[in-house]
Amino acid sequence: MTDLIDRRTGAGESSLYKDRVVNTVRSGATWPYVERRRGPRRHADNGASDRRSRSAQMAPILALSDLPRRAQAPDRHLEGYRYAVLAIDAAAAVVGAASALVARFGASPRGEDAQYFWGIVILPALWLIAVAIGRGYESRFLASSAEEYRRVLNAGVGMIAAISVVSYALKAEFARGYVVTALPVCVALALLGRVLARRRLRALRARGRCLQNVLVAGHEWSVLDLVAELRANPDGGLNVVGACVPGGRGSRRMAEAGVPVVGDLDGIVGAVTKLQVDALAVTTCVELGGPELRQLCWALENMDVDVVVAPALIEVTGPRLHIRPVAGLPLLHVEKPEFTGARRVVKGLFDRFVASIAVIVASPVLLAIALAVRLGSPGPALFRQTRVGVRGEEFTMLKFRSMHVDAEARLAAIRDLNEKADGLLFKVRDDPRMTRVGRWLRRYSLDELPQLLNVVMGDMSLVGPRPPLPSEVALYPDDVRRRLLVKPGVTGLWQVSGRSDLSWEDSVRLDLRYVENWSLFYDFAILFKTASAVLKGSGAY
Repeated sequence: MTDLIDRRTGAGESSLYKDRVVNTVRSGATWPYVERRRGPRRHADNGASDRRSRSAQMAPILALSDLPRRAQAPDRHLEGYRYAVLAIDAAAAVVGAASALVARFGASPRGEDAQYFWGIVILPALWLIAVAIGRGYESRFLASSAEEYRRVLNAGVGMIAAISVVSYALKAEFARGYVVTALPVCVALALLGRVLARRRLRALRARGRCLQNVLVAGHEWSVLDLVAELRANPDGGLNVVGACVPGGRGSRRMAEAGVPVVGDLDGIVGAVTKLQVDALAVTTCVELGGPELRQLCWALENMDVDVVVAPALIEVTGPRLHIRPVAGLPLLHVEKPEFTGARRVVKGLFDRFVASIAVIVASPVLLAIALAVRLGSPGPALFRQTRVGVRGEEFTMLKFRSMHVDAEARLAAIRDLNEKADGLLFKVRDDPRMTRVGRWLRRYSLDELPQLLNVVMGDMSLVGPRPPLPSEVALYPDDVRRRLLVKPGVTGLWQVSGRSDLSWEDSVRLDLRYVENWSLFYDFAILFKTASAVLKGSGAY
């Protein structure tokens, strides 16, 4: 038992603290609680005494054999997906090797070229090892974010680099055409396979399968915020089955949100055991500070339960968050959002280049739509409107006209039909001002294609926040004005997360999330999702 206590308390704990634990254990108590002595505080804290007493009752320090054990792993909901991506990666490598063999040597290579038949066997094994080394099969990356795709791309780049180094070191001769064909095909097919596997997993989760049951602990307001985030993003596969809050009593708001309160903060371990949850999500609160959270993790370490802590900065994600050791302490470092610099220049060049190519390639479609708009109703094909761009600068945004020319004059007459009365947006599902052609254009977002010209001129970006009206910006509170720190986009998180079905608060939240966490890879992911959202036509009116 002394060895167990030494291991858990760590070298940094005082001997007085360790002696207190040993004496408590030797006294024969079934649940030996620990109270850690704290140093003097400079300022009085109204909750200090409550926190100290709670620390003495938070989590028992028991031998591992005394703790309850569960037979099921917390990531069992991902077992099918993991097996699927393993099969996808192996098949992608086989196809990549076979296609490279045919492309480089023909259907029936002879002589020394025949040795490349072994690539069909060797490449799948090497590819699976490369992805595994890149941690592409870990549960925290699978089916949860774009990080999974990044791991696959990194594995492909790493394999190319490894083959180059080995070839140079051993002076081995590899057919360059074979390598430059096999690996790109393998990576492309692996990424495509993961996209399809995620869609299948998303469909299963929509039917209530492949979910990870989660218990949330913390103050009521933070619990409700976290539950709202998890339910707004069901792709994460987290199903909240209960909550532990101070006092152990739920309020009307908790009942309305459908979150059952199963105990107080002292009963977290019992609630985890009773509900057999897969994960415990702890929100930031005074009662669950460092010592209390550490003891809670000790009590759960033999139960195969994931413990995650939701920081106060929920909207800050991705590469802006880093764990950095400072003075022996793992501190969460929050990088500043990037609004200028080389990456912004690259983003601007990429936007203009892609938009220019898109305008040239789609010019026949643009002309056909313009002709349909002119023939469908009297008036110009293009609709010009003043919008607010980066740093509050106004510009003229272009769209294909989807309404009658007197739409602005008729706005006051239908203002009571607004379905977004909770904010600054004005949306009507069956707007009587819409033309027949315009209704079709709106459904598939074809009316926004002329905004590619705004991207070429530098007023907009391919991906960014929704371009607001000057009347909307005039009513922005200070925090919402952060949307103006970047260029508005033709598409964005709002486009791939519900479009017009979003409330004003959700629209602002998604735009600010993009502003705080943008990256080039993030842009690529949004552009990819935009195609799916447009084809479905959901939420567009």
